[in-house]
Amino acid sequence: MGKITIEFDSVEESQDARVALDAMKWKMAMWDLDQNLRATIKHGIKFYSNEEASSEEIDICQKMRDEIRETLEGYSLNLND
Repeated sequence: MGKITIEFDSVEESQDARVALDAMKWKMAMWDLDQNLRATIKHGIKFYSNEEASSEEIDICQKMRDEIRETLEGYSLNLND
């Protein structure tokens, strides 16, 4: 297993290090959001309740999911890696 050493000289650099260390948390948060949107699209259940979603809500969830994926792609990121 590899080892990574992070050194920083200032408060600003320490904040950058924290962001880097939290990268997996950010990925998992985006994954959870994507899966919630997917569930609404696939099962027709509202995002925050167990009620039936309208076709407009499903369309919005699909658009949001597409936008998230396009944004991640713009940063060369992928939820499936």
